[in-house]
Amino acid sequence: MDTSARDFLVELLETPSPSGYETRGQRVWVDYVSQFADDVRTDAYGNAIAVHEGDPDGPEVVLTGHADEIGFIVKSIDDDGFIRPGRIGGSDPTVSQGQHVTIHAADGPVEGVIGQTAIHLREDGEEPEMEDLWIDIGAESEEDAEDLLEVGDPITFSSSVSWLTENRLAARGLDNRVGTWAAAEGFRQAVEAGTEATVYAVSTVQEEVGVKGAQMVGFDLEPDAVVVVDVGHAVDYPSAPSEKTSQMELGGGPGLGRGSTNHPVIFEGLRTVADSAEIDVQIEALGLGTGTDADGFFTAAGAIPAQVVSVPNRYMHTPVEVIDTDDLEEIATVLGLFASRAHEFAPFEVDV
Repeated sequence: MDTSARDFLVELLETPSPSGYETRGQRVWVDYVSQFADDVRTDAYGNAIAVHEGDPDGPEVVLTGHADEIGFIVKSIDDDGFIRPGRIGGSDPTVSQGQHVTIHAADGPVEGVIGQTAIHLREDGEEPEMEDLWIDIGAESEEDAEDLLEVGDPITFSSSVSWLTENRLAARGLDNRVGTWAAAEGFRQAVEAGTEATVYAVSTVQEEVGVKGAQMVGFDLEPDAVVVVDVGHAVDYPSAPSEKTSQMELGGGPGLGRGSTNHPVIFEGLRTVADSAEIDVQIEALGLGTGTDADGFFTAAGAIPAQVVSVPNRYMHTPVEVIDTDDLEEIATVLGLFASRAHEFAPFEVDV
């Protein structure tokens, strides 16, 4: 990964972007894609759309990921100044206690910790629920806390990027800033290759709370094909429940979804271009939907052929998600090739 792309990835990951509060992260993404897009725009909720104008008679292809990350929200403040958090997306209470967090208030960040009763004082066997969590910001009263923040402020874990090796990366929010990175990089590669297709790179909002941004953008653009990049479960670690999902692993290459939402013509197109670049792929069985923006796109405006490509990811929805950046770079390459050769696979229709 070259320095510019690496710096872009790190900046995306270190810019807080919880669902409903994505504007700071979207600005980072917009600034980057503006260097090689014909036009970049945002909509009323902050979905960001870059376009390369191709042949008016050629296919229109969307490359996309979602900008938002899971987190918390200030739900209430008690008399003693402790913050009671609510969920933003699928936050997991079992990994939240004892963590440093940042509350993103209007006047600047407020640091805090999610408290936990010491092991000496608690009973065994109970997993925490959301209502068991509280955040300690050092305030001594409700009034002290209200001087710093207010109900509705978003909260993220305070962890940042750790390079475990040259190509193994740990961070919060890899789900799914890696997807928006891949969409931007695939878009850049397609533009530089001189694709005749009209190609959109899209960074959506509010995927973690119901694929809302994808529904908005799909209705707006009505493209011929959509390739969604998100994370998928890598199960190559001790005690992983590998029987619950497909057998993906870090460093094994892009995960291509099959079944349900995933469109077979796009699937075969992606596999074809991956083979042409000698990139190995992993197959991910998704028979009941994808749980990604692909589910929002494919029926947003009638029928939009959609396909998910997964970045294998360990420890999803924790502050220490782990990916292999070789997989991520290969996904960007596959996206760029697919967009460059989209005319070979269009029209994106099944034979009946």
